[in-house]
Amino acid sequence: MTELIHPDRLAKLERMREAGIDPFPARGVDSTPVADVQAGGGTNEEPGELIDTKVTIAGRLMGMRDFGKLIFAPIQDRTGRLQVGIQKGRIEKGPTPDWWPERKFLDPGDLVSITGELGWTQKGELTIWAEEVKLLSKALAPPPEKFHGLADKEVRYRRRYVDLWASEGVRDVFITRSRILSHIRSFLESRGYLEVETPTLHPVMGGATALPFSTHHNALDMELFLRIAPELYLKRLIVGGLERVFEISRNFRNEGISNRHNPEFTMLELYQAQGDYTHMMEISETMISGAATDILGTTEVEFRGATYNVQAPFQRERYDALFEKHNEGVSIHDEDAVAARAKELGVTVAPGLGHWKLVGEIFDETVEPHLAGPIFVTHYPSAICPLAKPDPTDTRFAERFELFIGGMELANAFSELNDPILQMEKFEEQVAMKDPETPGEVDVDYVQALEYGMPPAGGLGIGIDRLVMVLTGQDSIRDVLLFPTMRRQGADESEAESEAEPTNEASDEAKPAKSE
Repeated sequence: MTELIHPDRLAKLERMREAGIDPFPARGVDSTPVADVQAGGGTNEEPGELIDTKVTIAGRLMGMRDFGKLIFAPIQDRTGRLQVGIQKGRIEKGPTPDWWPERKFLDPGDLVSITGELGWTQKGELTIWAEEVKLLSKALAPPPEKFHGLADKEVRYRRRYVDLWASEGVRDVFITRSRILSHIRSFLESRGYLEVETPTLHPVMGGATALPFSTHHNALDMELFLRIAPELYLKRLIVGGLERVFEISRNFRNEGISNRHNPEFTMLELYQAQGDYTHMMEISETMISGAATDILGTTEVEFRGATYNVQAPFQRERYDALFEKHNEGVSIHDEDAVAARAKELGVTVAPGLGHWKLVGEIFDETVEPHLAGPIFVTHYPSAICPLAKPDPTDTRFAERFELFIGGMELANAFSELNDPILQMEKFEEQVAMKDPETPGEVDVDYVQALEYGMPPAGGLGIGIDRLVMVLTGQDSIRDVLLFPTMRRQGADESEAESEAEPTNEASDEAKPAKSE
């Protein structure tokens, strides 16, 4: 037992057992969803087809108003909430005529089923007049105060199993999240994409720039990494001839926690043979715009106090032009000017990581906050895009974009590098940097796959958690994760994760796993 159990409820539990009442019966009931009952009730002026018929609902008892010989109680299931009326005289004529004294065993929070006649009260409220009440599960912990739900955010995240039914609007967020995922799958399948599954345990970390979680496989006596990205495996499938593939995967990055970061997160990655980064732009904006229209009924979304219109097409701007605009005309190619700007901003990188790492850090600090969007930032420097194909008109830049809304990155895509010799060189450069966020060894098997020939292809990654944040208007990533990563209870509150920033902003879980 834990401290949540209320002693009065525990005492009731014992009395129920003494009376031969099972507080946790083994069988449920066949019930009708509350929303369907409400639909069948029509209106007070125009009663529906279920009025004056017997129905059964099952759900949580959200409160009780006891008037002596009459009880009113709202019952809530996954689809809605409906009032139940329990009259002493009516219940005594039902299947369990001796039930009335047992009403004292019921408490708010208990799971019950109600069978009775559906009707309208004199005050115009749809009500089931109970003829039979069954206890389905006794709640030993009392529910939160009914008017405020769970007010403490940390408690909400830790006890999502309460938050979902006790706090208004929370369940709707996760229903919407499920619908967004369903829309994405349907959209991609309609375009000929095949959903696949790739390994979660990787022998070589790769496909993104991030710190991994590692583990040891005893039977093989080898170190493995929880995937930071599925990219390299998905592109192996393009080599294998599947041509259009996607995966909605759980990825893991061993880094900080904030309102935009969680160590375990969900990504969509897709790859298309004969495609390039422009195809990925069209897919991104069409899919996001369509999800908003189909699920929300509008392309205007409220996010962090501002309104954004996600109607396609989205704005497009080049990386270098935005850098100069927000950094006093400094060119990304002027190493001295970039170093001076970094010093002015107090931006530093680890020794040996070089000019382009510094450019990226300055961009993150000075440009990203201004990217209201939705906006595609295109043509990133090739030096920071080891998996992207260089722009043939100017190889200093890569055919790559990132999508931003509200200053937050949602997607990353590029024309895929398919030259095995150049890819090997770029991998070797990464390894030589000895950056803990880059692979410690070359993924030779991936390069060998490219040696068999990979067709021209475009690839896209979208951070599902962040997309859901935008489309549901949630400020924190933890509000769109059913069970966000939390510090163990009892940890020093001064070190609580609730507002902690990630250890390194460059390792961003919603930077599509393709991020570099």
